[in-house]
Amino acid sequence: MSLLLNILWFLFGGGILSWALWILAGSLLFITIIGIPFAYAAFRIAGFAAFPFGKKLVDAKDIGKTRIFGTGLANFLWIIFAGIWLSISHILAGAALCLTIIGIPFGFAHFRLAQVCFAPLGKYPVSE
Repeated sequence: MSLLLNILWFLFGGGILSWALWILAGSLLFITIIGIPFAYAAFRIAGFAAFPFGKKLVDAKDIGKTRIFGTGLANFLWIIFAGIWLSISHILAGAALCLTIIGIPFGFAHFRLAQVCFAPLGKYPVSE
């Protein structure tokens, strides 16, 4: 079921657009030295945004990895400059999709992306 939902999401639910925009954002963030940690997070989120069904994003500590020093401060800066706006856009898209019965799974995918967009650093995608 996850495979079918991922294919439908990628083609019709906004997955290809989300994936392309996260790849573009990651590429632009790599231009500056300060943006490199954000670029790695953007590329991780791009894979999650393309195929979100059957996956969840968890904190690095939950899978046994150590968090990089300063992740909290970097997430705070991310929230101020980009995270809040990205989260709001995903919440609005999710609410619009939930107005139709067939769009409800895609709406929930947008809600999951809203959580990720709020503070992406230190998060890793894992299978559910």
